[in-house]
Amino acid sequence: MSHTPGHSGGRGGSFLSEVKDAVTPRATLLVLGVIALQLLFIASYVGALHDPKPKDVPFGVVAPPAVADRTVSALEGLPGSPLDPRSVADADGARKQIENRDIDGALVVEPSGRTDTLLVASGGGTVLATTLEGLVAEVERSRDRAVRTVDVAPASARDFDGLSSFYLVVGWCVGGYLCASILAISTGARPANPRRAAIRLIVMALVSITGGLGGAVIVGPVLGALPGSVVDLWGLGALITFAVGAATLALQGVFGIVGIGLAILLVVIAGNPSAGGAFPLPMLPPFWQAIGPALPPGAGTWAARSIAYFDANDVTESLLVLWAWAVAGTVVAMLASVLRPARREPELPPTRAD
Repeated sequence: MSHTPGHSGGRGGSFLSEVKDAVTPRATLLVLGVIALQLLFIASYVGALHDPKPKDVPFGVVAPPAVADRTVSALEGLPGSPLDPRSVADADGARKQIENRDIDGALVVEPSGRTDTLLVASGGGTVLATTLEGLVAEVERSRDRAVRTVDVAPASARDFDGLSSFYLVVGWCVGGYLCASILAISTGARPANPRRAAIRLIVMALVSITGGLGGAVIVGPVLGALPGSVVDLWGLGALITFAVGAATLALQGVFGIVGIGLAILLVVIAGNPSAGGAFPLPMLPPFWQAIGPALPPGAGTWAARSIAYFDANDVTESLLVLWAWAVAGTVVAMLASVLRPARREPELPPTRAD
């Protein structure tokens, strides 16, 4: 029986060659990048949300001066410094500050009675409102007093745990980076020229206007999950979607396909857990509490809740953050298309006429 030398080795060599062709250095780097994003996702979400504790929550105290000082001291002395209490002149002033989102709650002490009033705003996050109730009840029990709770800005009965605004913003953000990613990779990994980059940004703007309106209608008239102006939510949704989309196009224009991963890192991995959605900002660890307001999900969630429950109070800073992302993304995307040399299309060999 004859044996063909190297037959088995030829098959092995062919397989190794196919593996080598499939797993290129570029593919290897992309896979390693995906693993890194996966681990960062776990670290960010679990790190931010596994052990929520209130820290320095802005809190008002309404009481006569001597009583106010004692109450403020008692609240300041709670283990872990959950509250940042300060005196407020009267109950109306405390309500106004809560409605303006300057403070998250207030205790109105009734010196002539044994029952005090706790003002909260579950529209800003039901978990935080419930936490404030527990903290204040503990202090009141130690002083042999009772407390009743008044919700100044209650969350909608159809807005479970006050999460609808957060999920609405997440949907807008997802639409932004998915649309930008599709536009970016549909005809190559980088904008070939300023014209193509401008067209992508225009399409992104049109998608943002449509998606913003759709989201506002769904959570408002269709589901009744959020009160507030549909027009205001529409404008916010269009701005959020475009800000995220423009930023994604900018990152992709500078870094190529890796830029899409960077957009996911910023918006999904860093932005969502720090947005104050599941747990409002004062209940997040310091790192996430610090970065949340500067990222689109956090700025968007704050603005959406303000529109829905606080008569659109205190949205200026959040809107400026979103406009900064939108403008910076637009400028960088255009500059990347101008400054990066366009990739040359492969030349076809000349055909020979017979």
